[in-house]
Amino acid sequence: MSVAFISHSDCGRHDTGWKHPEHVGRLRAITRALRLHPELFDAVEHVEGRHATVQELALVHDPGYIARVEQLALSGGGALDADTVVSEGSWDAATAAAGCVLDGVDRSVYGVTARCFAAVRPPGHHAQRDSGMGFCIFGNVALAAHYARRHHHLDRILIVDWDVHHGNGTQALVESDPGIHFVSMHQWPWYPGTGAAGDRGCGNVWNVPLPAGLPAARYVDALERAIDQATDGFVPELVLVSAGFDSLRGDPLGGFSLEIEDVATLTRFVADRAAHWCAGRVVSALEGGYATERLGEACMAHLAELAR
Repeated sequence: MSVAFISHSDCGRHDTGWKHPEHVGRLRAITRALRLHPELFDAVEHVEGRHATVQELALVHDPGYIARVEQLALSGGGALDADTVVSEGSWDAATAAAGCVLDGVDRSVYGVTARCFAAVRPPGHHAQRDSGMGFCIFGNVALAAHYARRHHHLDRILIVDWDVHHGNGTQALVESDPGIHFVSMHQWPWYPGTGAAGDRGCGNVWNVPLPAGLPAARYVDALERAIDQATDGFVPELVLVSAGFDSLRGDPLGGFSLEIEDVATLTRFVADRAAHWCAGRVVSALEGGYATERLGEACMAHLAELAR
């Protein structure tokens, strides 16, 4: 299966400061791991993504908030919340992160490369319509879903989020659209304190809150069952993945116990389903993952399964 590895050099310009867990070394760990796997390096198409436009960002974000982020960057930076900073390079980084995911949607829908992985930062699944949160500035995956609906006229989008933290921003940005089904498996109780199982949006949300420290197979089984429930009578035309690798054992910001082989299992499950649903269309975007060497290994397992 054709796979694109999409990134942008501007994603490295987002300067979060000394000892912040969401740092540029995360992306460097991924590219370093890819170079150490020459068979995988040669198997994927390397793509320099694009920047999202202000008009595209406004599909999910308030224009005033978009302007605030740009102005903060132009003025040298500032804080959006206690965890989320804007530096001089953050506007270019955040628009590149969103644009790379949109580029993946275009490539997948047009059949250029059916499967895409966007190795980007800052992440996006906590970003709200009018505020940043939890290291996230713009809602990369939620934006991609609405972009696919608006620009490509797709009727049914599935989002799968296996980051250890609930994708509260993604849920808030899609929960009123029945054409977008959202599945989030996350640690509970944990930051940001949202994502109860009974929170169903307009009937299009499947939250899977689970405690830390369970056997890895419990997490894999729970997410697979939720995906099956979310697609019962709903055949996606595109699958988007919020690929958060802070769900791995040993991550400093989570307590899940997934191993690298579990990342491969979950990716294979989603990719195999997509092969039956929508000619294999899967666009994945990096979210969390703060143990850098493990992050690189996990991304290689993820890419390898997308390339099967």
